[in-house]
Amino acid sequence: MARPKEFLRETALQNAVAVFSEHGFEGTSTDALLSAMGISRQSMYDTFGDKWQLYLEALRRYTADSVGEQLRVLNTAVDGFRGIADVLDYMIDKATKNPSVTCLGVSAVCEFGREKIEIAMLTDTAQMTLISTLERRIGEAKLAGQIRADVEPLEAANFLVAILVSIRVSARGGADSETLRGIARMALRSMI
Repeated sequence: MARPKEFLRETALQNAVAVFSEHGFEGTSTDALLSAMGISRQSMYDTFGDKWQLYLEALRRYTADSVGEQLRVLNTAVDGFRGIADVLDYMIDKATKNPSVTCLGVSAVCEFGREKIEIAMLTDTAQMTLISTLERRIGEAKLAGQIRADVEPLEAANFLVAILVSIRVSARGGADSETLRGIARMALRSMI
């Protein structure tokens, strides 16, 4: 009997992610959440707590899935440089597949900045994890001679995270695939 509830919980959580991504925390009404999640007010409170707790869980899920997929792409490439190129391609493909979908992580930072400690800790941890993996892959590419010797891996990793965010935001603003691929090519050329 617990299995169907778990399935419904996961579906409801994914639907909450979509609503929060589209409207942010403040712009999302509880009624809109309940409608999208297909649950009653009492079920929401019993299962997720209040709207804030639901938002935090939605953000945790979104961030884990998003960063986890970027890490998978980075880590499965045959070499460091290919991993960097692949993660840029992945982000472009994802952003152009449905440009109207907003990144919940980016919107959380834009909405709250450093104001809410829970948000700051979550986004900081995700960013540090991604930067650490990028830094490692950049270091590997540097050792293999694929990247210039004067490129500092941590600086380059921070730069690439900013590029990944800008790809999402640019796609949302209407940039087409070729424009985004040009941004990625410039980012890669800056290191070789």
